[in-house]
Amino acid sequence: MSEIEKKSEYSAQNIQALEGMEHVRMRPSMYIGDVSTRGLHHLVYEVVDNSIDEALAGHCDTISVTINEDNSITVTDNGRGIPVDIHEKEGVSALEVVMTKIGAGGKFDKGSYKVSGGLHGVGVSCVNALSTRLKATVHRDGKIYEQEYHIGKPLYPVREVGTTEYDNNGTTVTFLPDPTIFTQTREFSYETLATRMRELSFLNKGLTITIEDRRNTDENGDFISDVFLSEKGLVEFVEFIDSSRESLIPDVINFETVNSDIPVEVALTYNTSYTENVHSYVNNISTHEGGTHLSGFRRGLTNTLKKYAEGSGMLDKLKFEISGDDFREGLTAVVSVKVAEPQFEGQTKTKLGNREVVSPVSQAVSQMLSDYLEEHPSEAKIIVNKVILAATARHAARKAREMVQRKNVLTGSGLPGKLADCSDKDPSKCEIYLVEGDSAGGTAKQGRDRSFQAILPLRGKILNVEKAMQHKVFESEEIRNIFTALGITIGTEEDSKALNLDKIRYHKVIIMCDADVDGSHIVTLIMTFFFRFMKELIEKGYLYIATPPLYLIKKGKNQAYCWTEEERLRLIDEWAGGKESALHIQRYKGLGEMNAEQLWDTTMNPEFRTLRQVTIDNAAEADYIFSMLMGDEVPPRRAFIEKNATYANIDA
Repeated sequence: MSEIEKKSEYSAQNIQALEGMEHVRMRPSMYIGDVSTRGLHHLVYEVVDNSIDEALAGHCDTISVTINEDNSITVTDNGRGIPVDIHEKEGVSALEVVMTKIGAGGKFDKGSYKVSGGLHGVGVSCVNALSTRLKATVHRDGKIYEQEYHIGKPLYPVREVGTTEYDNNGTTVTFLPDPTIFTQTREFSYETLATRMRELSFLNKGLTITIEDRRNTDENGDFISDVFLSEKGLVEFVEFIDSSRESLIPDVINFETVNSDIPVEVALTYNTSYTENVHSYVNNISTHEGGTHLSGFRRGLTNTLKKYAEGSGMLDKLKFEISGDDFREGLTAVVSVKVAEPQFEGQTKTKLGNREVVSPVSQAVSQMLSDYLEEHPSEAKIIVNKVILAATARHAARKAREMVQRKNVLTGSGLPGKLADCSDKDPSKCEIYLVEGDSAGGTAKQGRDRSFQAILPLRGKILNVEKAMQHKVFESEEIRNIFTALGITIGTEEDSKALNLDKIRYHKVIIMCDADVDGSHIVTLIMTFFFRFMKELIEKGYLYIATPPLYLIKKGKNQAYCWTEEERLRLIDEWAGGKESALHIQRYKGLGEMNAEQLWDTTMNPEFRTLRQVTIDNAAEADYIFSMLMGDEVPPRRAFIEKNATYANIDA
């Protein structure tokens, strides 16, 4: 056989049959989404989910999460403790099977767990595979057992190491992520983990979840920590999300029921805002794409409110139809269901597909809402008036949308006059910069690569959509320019918030503003607009923020850019021994202070620039923050600034 024939031969020897744990290490993104910050934190959620499942089964009421000094994570619960007896099929301890076999675990035995969050069977074994070390300690039946692992492989058989109180059961897992897998970062964010733990406490009332960061201390020298315990569950969740909005009714309408063997829990209220904020969960998993449980909720809400409004005669003088959108304007709600065998669309578990869930949720919401409307006629009237106002605004918004569409038809492409488009027409290769002001826009147009970079200058601060009615948003010229430049359909009569991204013209939408207070405010305004009206664009990973440098430092013929205060101080030490006067330091207060070449070199050249991708790790938390920062209520915003502003640079 010739060399060529040998190289082209394709036989069974060429097929790699990877064992489960090896496959996790070779393709980690298949199991945890990615290996960036999000995937890193997902490891913690997988371990905590095991403890939550014990709580759902009624065997655990306390969970603690600790970020250790070496950036390892420890999760402890007071559940039953993972079984340690010999597994009949595998011939080793059940603890070792759970920790080292993909697809193993009690979640597949419906006698052990009726509902569970992690039904793909990757859970803690996946975490083990992606950790340089993991230690499992089990308190069970008066004895203490342990086993340690290295990248998923046990270092020794499960061993008994001590005794404890007979009723002191539980499991402790400590793991350190593998730096060869998580190459971007292994630093856990306390805020990110605390946000998820608070969310889990709302979704599991009566469960105490503590989190502690042993890397940092507060002003008293104590480790930073939080304790989350919700007695009212979803009621407190809705109150938290809506804490920065003005309430329309004084109550949070809530109920818990079991319909067709499906536990359903719903809490909702109305506020004076113009946005819909509904967050849905299945077995504690956030389903940000919705699904059948959300469809059931919307059906029950719309049908019940419409029936009441028509029966009250309040719609008699209305000259146009009420739509489903109108009943949800100003609505904040959390929908949580527990499903024994959930069918999620895709590995990401973000959309529920079980058809049998629609009717139980719809019936439960209809019954709850009907009872409330009958017992609270004054609040019911306030809600219906809000619906009528929303319908009137939607009617006006439809005319504004038609004006945008008509402009597209009359002017051909309908592209804004200020847009400097790129020559390439492949959206996956193209990017658009939303630039603050005509001056910076002019510089950006000169400095860009015309083949794939488009520039759209924005005049001043765009409309704060958090406080504007929908038709006002569509009447804004700057916002219409963004819609038309991106090539995105604004919505339909049936669903005014429907997005059509099929014809989007750029897969990178980059916000580029001055590195000062006003620039930061404009960035926040633009992000609020995208979050409220183009959330799907963010979820697809298309939105970015450019990071222009803060300083240009020169010494003789040498020069360097600095993006942070720390970089500036380090360079002063390296170049001038700490003597700032020996250097020429230019502080960039605006993009307009840079020439085209400098802007390209620092902020627009793909080889050297730094772009921050905008992501939504927790939709409920993002909802709260945007409403708090951009809404009418001042006290929550002041408290947020006082907590988060370590220092502020006031630009003269």
